[in-house]
Amino acid sequence: MSGYYTADEVRAAEAELFTRVPAGEPMRRAAYGLATVVASELRSRSGGIAGRKVGLLVGSGDNGGDALWAGSMLRRRGVAVTAVLLKPERAHTAGLAALRRAGGRVCADQAVALTELAGADLVIDGIVGISGRGSLRPDAARIVAGLTVPIIAADLPSGVDPDTGAVDGPAVQAAVTVAFGARKPVHALAASRCGRIVLVPIGLRLPDPRLAALEPAEVGAGWPVPGAEDDKYTQGVVGVHAGSETYPGAAVLCTGAAVAATSGMVRYVGTAGPAVLAQNPEVIATPDPATTGRVQSWVFGPGSGTGRSARDRLAEILATDLPVVIDADGLTLLAQEPELVRGRRAATVLTPHAGEFARLTGREPGRDRVAAVRELAEAWQVTVLLKGRATLIAEPGRPVLVNEAGGSWAATAGAGDVLSGVIGALLAAGKEPGWAAAAAARAHAAAADIAAHSAGSGAAPISAGPLLRHLQPAIAYLRTSSRRR
Repeated sequence: MSGYYTADEVRAAEAELFTRVPAGEPMRRAAYGLATVVASELRSRSGGIAGRKVGLLVGSGDNGGDALWAGSMLRRRGVAVTAVLLKPERAHTAGLAALRRAGGRVCADQAVALTELAGADLVIDGIVGISGRGSLRPDAARIVAGLTVPIIAADLPSGVDPDTGAVDGPAVQAAVTVAFGARKPVHALAASRCGRIVLVPIGLRLPDPRLAALEPAEVGAGWPVPGAEDDKYTQGVVGVHAGSETYPGAAVLCTGAAVAATSGMVRYVGTAGPAVLAQNPEVIATPDPATTGRVQSWVFGPGSGTGRSARDRLAEILATDLPVVIDADGLTLLAQEPELVRGRRAATVLTPHAGEFARLTGREPGRDRVAAVRELAEAWQVTVLLKGRATLIAEPGRPVLVNEAGGSWAATAGAGDVLSGVIGALLAAGKEPGWAAAAAARAHAAAADIAAHSAGSGAAPISAGPLLRHLQPAIAYLRTSSRRR
């Protein structure tokens, strides 16, 4: 897994590092990594390094020092470097001296900053670091707003909260972010602000992460496939209660995803049986849970309705000792009657989007989505998957898992129905609920991305149908990733 570390955790690790290495060494390591990335970007964007022009936006903290040291290193490679000091009296002394020795230019007049940066090929954002909070100050915001060239952020885009990814006002939009020593939550929770993320090791000794992401290879290696002695029953049988005569599509999408995800068996319960069987004739359809037969997990909710009959079906399913995934209409029912799920001993996975989360808890997820999803999981003793570009999965007493999708192609009606079906299939195959939810989210995002790019060059919006059709290629990609590891 890849870990993400809060500002406090990184500062503690840095303090320990300072006891093992000479003073200033960690900053020079970070600066060397930053300069290397900037040089690579110059070469790829402009065809060379020497003779190019780089601007530095330098704040008062260590990130300003990182930018200044990196600027001195770039200057020695023939790059014209101009540093704009936003707090001249508090600029990093050693870094500023290094830049001047290398022949870099320094501008302390913010009124002419944009003129000084005119013609730059790239600008390095060294305004604030992990100790910064809140949006850009007016002087920095004015300069950033006037830039028309790509920005390379030192550690994180200034103006974006390092722990929550929240943006409350003007902030940097980076093309590339160079993370020093460790990934921070901002790199997953506000990835669209960070651009491409490059991790530069500087020697930190980090604790076990409280926020982590499953690597694609890890998902692929753990994905259930038939073994030599397996049959359709040993690979997991999932029951799906979804859809209705009014919303048959939800049943088709949810059930189809369960069929595509693993090689076991899918049993469908509901009134959309004809539509389900028309798309997936291998599914076994029955009218109610009592006649379904043995299953190893349940999925309930997409398009199931919120009337008394649906509520009773949900209660019947939750009364079993089987893992249950609850989505959509099922979450609406739980918001009205949370005692249905509280106290269950078997695994329960809730998959809300932000609006459903608010119905369950009485409040929006807010700025700190990680804390919000962790709190709900602990309070209800369930696994919670909070949907979004950065999907969060929380289990009581375990690290929160995050899946940064890399885009928002899956933000389309019915995509959640597909996700629920995949989670249910993985639970039926015996996977732990947190892993099942995170792995399903990874495959779901990959399927959306493959579908969006399937038309040739470029990409185009998709619907849930193409997403479902590309689920198996996505799983194949993940499994191939595990073999390359």
